[in-house]
This record gives sequence, C-alpha cells and structure tokens, in this order.
Amino acid sequence: MEERKNILIGGAWPYANSSLHLGHLAGLISGDILARYFRLKGNNVLYVSGSDCHGTPITERAKKEKKNPKEIASFYDKEFREVFRRLNFSYDLYSTTESEFHKEKVQILFKKLYDNGYIYEKIEPQAFCEKCNKFLSDREIKLKCPVCGEETKGDQCDNCLHIPTGEELIGGTCIECGTKTIRKDNKILYLALSKFQKEIEQRTKECEDTWRINAKNETEKYLKQGLLDRAVTRDLDWGIEIPLEGYEDKRMYVWIDAVLGYLTDTMKICEERGIDWQDFWKEGRNNLIYMCHGKDNIVFHSIILNAILLGQKENYHLVDRIVSTEYLNYKDQKFSKSKGIGITALEALELYPSDSLRYHLISNGPEKKDTNFTPEDFVNTHNGEILNKFGNLINRTLKFKGLEKIEMSTMEEDIKKKIENAYIEVGNLIERLEFREATNRLIELVEFANKYYDENEPWKQRKENIESFNKTIFNCTNIIANLANLYEPIMPEACAKIRQYLKLGQAKWEPVYIEKEIILENIEPLFERLKLE
Repeated sequence: MEERKNILIGGAWPYANSSLHLGHLAGLISGDILARYFRLKGNNVLYVSGSDCHGTPITERAKKEKKNPKEIASFYDKEFREVFRRLNFSYDLYSTTESEFHKEKVQILFKKLYDNGYIYEKIEPQAFCEKCNKFLSDREIKLKCPVCGEETKGDQCDNCLHIPTGEELIGGTCIECGTKTIRKDNKILYLALSKFQKEIEQRTKECEDTWRINAKNETEKYLKQGLLDRAVTRDLDWGIEIPLEGYEDKRMYVWIDAVLGYLTDTMKICEERGIDWQDFWKEGRNNLIYMCHGKDNIVFHSIILNAILLGQKENYHLVDRIVSTEYLNYKDQKFSKSKGIGITALEALELYPSDSLRYHLISNGPEKKDTNFTPEDFVNTHNGEILNKFGNLINRTLKFKGLEKIEMSTMEEDIKKKIENAYIEVGNLIERLEFREATNRLIELVEFANKYYDENEPWKQRKENIESFNKTIFNCTNIIANLANLYEPIMPEACAKIRQYLKLGQAKWEPVYIEKEIILENIEPLFERLKLE
C-alpha cells in the first residue's frame, strides 16, 4: 500500500484591494483540484491561503475612497471568502495577513533571517516626492519600463514582468501628484538574495520536471542575470512592524509577509488540530509542497519563498511543485475593471452554476498558454460536455421511465477494466499537472458509457429481455458511481448528489462497485440547459 504523504498546497494570497475576476480563479482553481484529489488518495493534506491585507494597493484604494486601509481589506476579504465558499474551494484554513498569529510568527521568522546575517542595513538613495514629502514605494511610482519601454507601475511591468530596481525607480513620476521623483538617502533593510544563488540554482535544477515550464523559464532568467538583494522595508504606516530597533517608522514589504502566510497558516491549523506543522515543512517528513498561482507570481514562490526558508537554517523543505498558469483573457482582452472588460467572480457565480464554472476554468483554462473566456464558449461547454454528455448519461440511466431500483447483475470485464484504467490515467494526469487533459480523459469515459447505452438499446431490452436490460442499467450505474469519484475534484456538488442518489459512502480514488440493489428516490436532473444572456 502506498505510504501516506504530508502534502501542503498553497493557493496564492489575493490582494484585498479589488474584486476577484475569472482570471484570478483560473490561477487558483488548480489548488483545489489537487487538494481534493490527494485527500481522495488518503494523503494528509493541508490546503491554505488567505487575503493579503497589506501593501500599497490597499493604501491607494483607501485614499481614493477616503477610508482607512483596514476597512478596505476587511471588505474585500469578506467578498473573497464568499467567492471561495460558493465555488467550493476546500481550504483547511483561509486567513488574513492582518491576523495577530500571522504577524507574530512573521516577525519571528524575519528576526531569524536578520540574526543569521541574511538581512542587512543599507543607506541609499531612494525615490522621494518633494510635493508629497515622502519616500515612495514601487507601486506609487509610474515609469517607462527600462526593458520593454512600456509605461508601467514600479512594482512589476505588466508587459514583460520585469521588476524595476530602486535605481530605475528614481526619476519616475509620483502617481498621486504627478511630480517627478528625486534622489534622497534613506535607511533600508535588504534581504541578501544573492547569497542564495547556488542553492536556488540547485533547487531549480532538481525541480526541472515538476515545475511548470513558465516557472522554470522565469526563474532561470533571474538566475542567469544573478540574484539581486532586495529591499524588505518600506516607508508606510500600514503593514507588519519591523522587529528591530530603529525601524519603528517602517513596515515589512508585503511580498515577504504574504509568502510566509503559507507557513503561518500551517502552524495555525496544526496548532488547532494538535498535529506537528513540521511534518509539512521540514526535510525527511515524506512531504510535498505545491504552490498554485498565476505566472506573475512565479519568482515570489520559486526564488523568494525558497530563499526565506533557506535563510532560517532550520532544515526547511523547499517548494516541490509550482503550478503557475498563464493568463485568462476576456473576449481577447485583459480583464480590466476600470475599462469595464470582463466580469467579477461574484457576477459569474450569479450567472453560472459553480460546478460548470469550475469545469470550464479547468478544461479551457490557461494551463500552458493564454486562453480566452467568452460567455458563448462557457455556455457551449455547459450545454455540450456537462449537460448533453455527463448529465444525460445520469439522467437517462437513473430516471429511465418506470425504473424504481437498480437490480444486481453482472459487470462486463471490459467496462471494469476501463474504470480501473481511468483512475490510473486521470490520477497520473493530475499529478503531472495536466488538468485539461484529465477532463478530456473523463469525457472519453462518459462518451464510452453513452455509446454503450445506445448500442444496447435498453428501451427495447425492457420489453424484450429484462435480464439484458438490468445488465445494461447495472453497468451504466457502475460507471456513474465511479464518475462520482473521478469528477469529485472538479465538480464536487454534482458528485455529492450522485453519491446520494446511489447511496454511496465517502468518495475515494479507487474503483467502487454496486454490491446490492439500490432503490431510486428523488432523482433530479443535475444540470439545466443554459441560454446565452
């Protein structure tokens, strides 16, 4: 029997400064697929995430709305939780970077980096706005990207993903007042990323086959340039306090705070459950660490998180799998709230069933390249694959006119073999992070079952040969019972209803066969046809 693994799955922490849209969900849904799958396999799984409540995006929003940052963060945190609840994301813990537990643990980890010599003080010129009379953070500066020439904010170029250096930010423009920034000396703490160059190179090489190709390529680009030390303090009054004397007026950069949320969440949930958090984060504990996010978050997980863990010098296990999606666009354009392009996650959930939304974001998602969402494509997926194929198989089998129970009969060996192979093939695809292909494989099994049903013509068998009829229905019902396991990571609501209809126990990633007759009660169609609004 396969040994139970300790599997930590981290879903990226969304900024609590604006509503989630479908592009965000496309980058996060893989975490829930993995968590549900590995639980079905019997592993010890912790799936964690939370709302990123600190940083300039929140303070910018607060200024615009004349509110304090905490109000903004709390509003969007509440909205995020509603989205994830309705989409059936199965987090073991979804927290916030504002929790006292998180703050306390992050300060301890930060101090450890400092004590170990990986955080150091530096006096250097920084972008300063004379009109606003303050040092500016990267997100408060607008500049022309020195790599591609596109106008961008200072935290990261949306076009080429270049992260401007402190020197490149000087001479940019203050977003708030439009004044050109000047140079002024400032006391800053830096994380010595350059000291981790060889170890990050080694880890990247070890994970050559387990990180998505975009994660590998993006990380290697930074390694080839040579890792640069990175500022970890900023001149704000909103965020986690620096646990060092002389830095009372500064706060921790949000990227160091947020990536440590995976670790602090693990500590918190393990403390509540009375288990050892180190089983998920230390070497030699038969563990795997997955990180799921969009491609704009790659280096924070492949380089920065790994560097922070290495800098603790406490035998931390590094990230094993990086599940980094490309971008999901809306009608061939980037999602943009300001331009009215796309729909929010909550708007989508008002229009579309959550299971169908989950399925579409996986089967048509930006797994290896940018993809496009349109209402027309979504309705075609729902009415075609989900309703006409999967839903129709269940409906025509379990709601066959006059059928009151599933009689015991004989399983056909080729059907049994197909079911057993499906668990192996779909499981392998999920573990290889090929979620789209996994949905294709499942649809093939559904199509096989529908073809088997049609070829046996149970509507004729019912009149001419009741034993053949019972056998056809019995075999189709066994396929449906196993589809309730196989589709569980993708469409949990529908699968729960199927198990209820067939009086099945808890889902597992192994074949299940009907062993006694089933009285059919209250069978309702799982899906309804959608019209294009």
